[in-house]
Amino acid sequence: MTIAINQPIQQKPLSFDEFLACYSGDKRYELIDGEVFDLEPTGLHEQVAAFITTKICVQIDGAGLPWFVLQRGLLRPSNTGMTAFRPDVAVVDPDELIKEPLWSDQSILTLGSSIKFVAEVVSSNWQNDYARKVEDYAVLGIPEYWIADYAANGGTRHIGKPKQPTLSICTLMNGEYEIQQFRGNQTIVSLTFPDLKLTAEQVLRAGR
Repeated sequence: MTIAINQPIQQKPLSFDEFLACYSGDKRYELIDGEVFDLEPTGLHEQVAAFITTKICVQIDGAGLPWFVLQRGLLRPSNTGMTAFRPDVAVVDPDELIKEPLWSDQSILTLGSSIKFVAEVVSSNWQNDYARKVEDYAVLGIPEYWIADYAANGGTRHIGKPKQPTLSICTLMNGEYEIQQFRGNQTIVSLTFPDLKLTAEQVLRAGR
């Protein structure tokens, strides 16, 4: 089946329950406003996500934090009825899971307070990562959001011209994200993981 870039797979909008019935066992799809999107997890995409996961796990362990990393877990914001994101990497606070109504039975998160950090590795569906998720993750109150655009897929309004691989780090300030962009040998600055010693290139070239 041929899927047009940034177009929904199905013909009619799906409810959250319909999405779960059709796609809950396949972690390559997410639901945005009733439209199902293919996350296109290519090999290079997965290498970048795995690299971020590995480095973040080291930081969590080194700091003695109780958090854990969830890859491609389902995040259904409680304020939206037909949306279920599947972040490439999410850092979860287990102390908050007692407030999650769906976690124990379906491993679905609904509250931003459960998530300390999230990362998306950009594919051809880049509009969702740079626009919709920036808004929704901020509304949820997720403190830090990384957009790892290793193939420079994003539009020029987001990563500049000429386009080049870019790591955008969104830090929540007064309910909105302040975005810093890192490229090449620039050292990453993370408020969530201040001891992280990485350059943008190390993250973005993990897929090559």
